[in-house]
Amino acid sequence: MLAQSVVHSYKGKAKFVVENYGDSELARRFGVTRYPAIFVDDILVAKPKDFGFYGKGEGSGDGRYTPWKDPKSHEHFRTDLINMIDLVLSGNTDVLRQEKAESGTTHEIASLPKFTLRDLDGRSITPEELKGRAVVVEFWATWCPPCRGTLTWLGQLKQRYGNDRIAILAIAIESEETDVGTIAKSLNLPLIWGMGTPEIAQSFGDISSVPTMFLFDGEGHARAAFYGAPPDLHASAERAIEALLSAKGAE
Repeated sequence: MLAQSVVHSYKGKAKFVVENYGDSELARRFGVTRYPAIFVDDILVAKPKDFGFYGKGEGSGDGRYTPWKDPKSHEHFRTDLINMIDLVLSGNTDVLRQEKAESGTTHEIASLPKFTLRDLDGRSITPEELKGRAVVVEFWATWCPPCRGTLTWLGQLKQRYGNDRIAILAIAIESEETDVGTIAKSLNLPLIWGMGTPEIAQSFGDISSVPTMFLFDGEGHARAAFYGAPPDLHASAERAIEALLSAKGAE
């Protein structure tokens, strides 16, 4: 198995574990009910439909790693898995980003990409409109239960800090717009809700897991990135946001 060979290449620094989704706490947390699904710690890297396996009601189409028999799809998956393992092993995504940015070998982004996001009302949002504020970009999906808790927490942050200090974009990927609209309406949070296109996901380094969160300063410089839904996600992200806003207030 390709994932197993990647893990073995780390020579003891990573461990390959197989779980039955019916007995897996991670599978329950992320709503995974079929094979295969790949996690790095508690970060969901790939779902069944990424490999071309679609369940009832999910429709069909091209998954991230389809056609799976294509060697290019294998290499795409291998790269995503290695990148995520490296991030987890580093224990410090900020340091890892800086090191790889200097070497020029990273998929991490150094600044807020240029993109146009269509919100749920059809309005176009561009990075230029966000300049001068801290920007949080949260990639989520309707099928991801942990994402809902993070969105609620982000809405609370937005209410606390106000529109003049922080902008929060909740970008849905691999989700139906009607479902996104239903969730946005039910949560009723002061976020910028938008639909993520493959082009937007690729501009952020090709999103390979949800939730994935990026933090940028008022000039658009990348300050932090958070992957998956570890227990300390909200506390860690809030410390980074507070530090950024405190530094801006002292300028």
